Amino acid sequence: MRYLIDNFAEIMAITRTHLVLALVPLLLGLVIAIPFGAVIRGRGWARKITTTVSSLAYTIPSLALFVIIPPLVGISAIDPLNVIIALTVYSTALLLIAVPTALDTVPADVVDAADAIGFGRLRRTLTVDMPLALPVFVSTLRVVVVTNIAMVSVGALIGVGGLGKLFTQGYQRDYPDQIVAGIIVTLALALLFDRLVFLLGRIATPWTRADVRVGREGARS
Repeated sequence: MRYLIDNFAEIMAITRTHLVLALVPLLLGLVIAIPFGAVIRGRGWARKITTTVSSLAYTIPSLALFVIIPPLVGISAIDPLNVIIALTVYSTALLLIAVPTALDTVPADVVDAADAIGFGRLRRTLTVDMPLALPVFVSTLRVVVVTNIAMVSVGALIGVGGLGKLFTQGYQRDYPDQIVAGIIVTLALALLFDRLVFLLGRIATPWTRADVRVGREGARS
């Protein structure tokens, strides 16, 4: 804690870099996965292929991706874009599986009603299906947020900034206080954003709280 207090300004600067490297891939993953996941939802063969490819992509070690990506896209290994691309792959892989799974929980009668009143597929997906699928989808989104925050630290092994620098520098200097400070801040970020996503999900789905209250009142009566 002493190291954390004495170097607070420097650690906050590193933390901002860490968050950019963690959250940008999450946003890119959402932009890719939501429309694509909605398209493959009703196509069994496409969904099976996507699930298989996504599962395989997620099993690739992060360090291996950091080595493979630069020559493929023509960037330096220490370019922050390297980490952003790698984490976008992981985020998209998880979200592509989560989106159709969450959409499956939308009641069929709701989908039929939306179609009956003239909603197009895109409009129905954005205004009916995804809002109702949010409670299930948010659980995976929380996993992706926490995973990204943790995995950014691996980027320090190739020289990309982030809280992982505290781990590598602390190890090289044989300075455990620096490593402990990195662990504390990383855990704090993971817990903070996990709760933030959870709370945003609760705010976006007020009907779930109403259902719980109705169930409790019915149980008491």
